[in-house]
Amino acid sequence: MKIDELTVEIVEAIVLGGCILGGGGGGSRIEGEEFGKLAFQMGEPKFIQLDSLNSDDVILTVSGVGAPAAKDQYVKPSDYLQAIDMLIDSLEKPPVAIMTNENGGFATVNGLIQSAVLNIPLLDAACNGRAHPTGIMGSMGLNELNDYTSIQVGIGGKKGTPARVELFVKGSLETCSKMIRQGAVQAGGLVTVARNPVTASYIERFGAVGAISHAYEVGQELLKGANPQEKVQNVATVLGGEIIVEGNVESFELITKDGFDLGSFTVKASDDAYDLTFWNEYMSIDHNGKRISTFPNLIMTFSKETGLPITTAELEENHPVYIISAPYQNLKLGRGMFVEDNYTIVEEVLGIEVKKYITEIFE
Repeated sequence: MKIDELTVEIVEAIVLGGCILGGGGGGSRIEGEEFGKLAFQMGEPKFIQLDSLNSDDVILTVSGVGAPAAKDQYVKPSDYLQAIDMLIDSLEKPPVAIMTNENGGFATVNGLIQSAVLNIPLLDAACNGRAHPTGIMGSMGLNELNDYTSIQVGIGGKKGTPARVELFVKGSLETCSKMIRQGAVQAGGLVTVARNPVTASYIERFGAVGAISHAYEVGQELLKGANPQEKVQNVATVLGGEIIVEGNVESFELITKDGFDLGSFTVKASDDAYDLTFWNEYMSIDHNGKRISTFPNLIMTFSKETGLPITTAELEENHPVYIISAPYQNLKLGRGMFVEDNYTIVEEVLGIEVKKYITEIFE
């Protein structure tokens, strides 16, 4: 399924699908729908497919960096526009399109306001077709290029307060990404980012082409459901996955550290228990000590009461949920998901094994 144009009528489906493909991260679904609809009040967002561009056309990436559960986030629509303007001012060649860094409840529509106001089309692509915790994972392999210089702008925090941050950084991709992440901490938990111009031909090779259309397809399937279980089953089916368990959240722990949300919980169903970990996004499911699913497979929670997706930042103790898992082969993944070194930090932060369960993705 390929979307030809974006309209306000399909924002709900795009945001729902994006939230699901966020796999626990990717921002708030509610805020994403508000942002998407606001874009159509501010102007007419334009939408473009990759095959309509020239190979050397330049595309910018937009993203939000931070911890979704942070309570002091402050980013306004004008900040999204300012970040784009600051980055464009540093470039020799103007961009012909912008694209989001990932799918998520907010991330999938990040770019609509920028497109509506600045008259730059939003590309039907992403750095990664699912959400991911680190900037390197969404770099499309740019960190593998020895001579690549990253350019990133990060803006957030209320103007006139000590939290206000307006960062322009240039250097190695890893260093710049870390500086932007620390900027998010200073700004209260979130900065809007414009970064890393690349060509259309590079995105074709290493990006997640069709990512927004995929979000729409998934969201449409959820909306077709007549009841919560049918909604969730429709999603599992379209993604070639399955419902793993339905039960109540117990032993929920979440801490915000270094600009990330990390934690764990257990889902109890009768006498059975499934253990999950997350680092913004869900990283693993274990059942009786046996690994059931591992990132970048899609793991997602849904409310048993409504059938709507729930992010890790929204989850609470005793919440009745469905959990689904779908294989990464059915997602649109960018190059960053196929680099083994990019997963080392997940193992270090959460103290779990990841790479040994997904060795085939590195082949």
